[in-house]
Amino acid sequence: MNLMKRHERQIKKVCDFIDSNLDGEFSLEQLSTVAASSKYHFHRIFKAFMGISAMQYVLLVRMKRASFRLAFESEFSVTDIAFEAQFESLEAFTRAFSRIFGQTPSQFRNQPEWCSWHSKYEYHPPITGESVMDVQIVDFEKREVALIEHKGSPRLVYETAAKFINWRKSTGLSPIKTSETFGIPHSDPSDTPDDEFQFDICGSHKGEVPENTYGIKSGTIPSGRCAMAIHKGSHDSIGDTVYHLYQKWLPDSKEELRDYPCYFRYLNFVHEVNECELLTEIYLPIK
Repeated sequence: MNLMKRHERQIKKVCDFIDSNLDGEFSLEQLSTVAASSKYHFHRIFKAFMGISAMQYVLLVRMKRASFRLAFESEFSVTDIAFEAQFESLEAFTRAFSRIFGQTPSQFRNQPEWCSWHSKYEYHPPITGESVMDVQIVDFEKREVALIEHKGSPRLVYETAAKFINWRKSTGLSPIKTSETFGIPHSDPSDTPDDEFQFDICGSHKGEVPENTYGIKSGTIPSGRCAMAIHKGSHDSIGDTVYHLYQKWLPDSKEELRDYPCYFRYLNFVHEVNECELLTEIYLPIK
């Protein structure tokens, strides 16, 4: 194995370890042991690959979870969120959060500036190519859904998601605990101009959707054959699994695509589990 590949595996192993143990305590010596790397060199190797230090990565991953709590879980107090993020006081959490995101936790809770927030998470842990993807052919049954169309920058999808969540909570329709939740990207966000990007957020719901001020309406996801794979981990890296289906699985399978976009079914959510434990079914419509 060449040196670059070895370092990539070391960094990936450390990022996975941090993501899976967010409530624990970390030290550079401990993380260098996880990486099987010299403690004298590990921190420089990590920063060279990630652009941030290992301890900055720990802080940003904890702050990411805190951000989702603030934005989507009003039942959690800011103080509770501060302690969960391993801060000893609300004041220390507020200072750190404001320094990173340019908003206090309370300001972010009331009106998150998602574009600025996304700019803090432009690092990407290495992809080592070690995982073997299990792809199944399934017959997807038609779903009646309630949906909201996000049109605009992919960085503002969470803003639209918040509207959908608020509609669910205020009406009691398509309740998140007992309904399915889907996401339908109409194009690749990485190469679509912001003003042309559309992403539909859907929840299973039978019948018409009552008139509302949130922009929620009725829709359907059609039935048909699909290739289905499960993506485990952050939604930020879901494109890696999607590209594997298109670039590797599809040519090898000899299947042909249907005229409908790929779509996702979210089996759990960031407010329920750590990012590394997220499970998302990816459906690739085929003939």
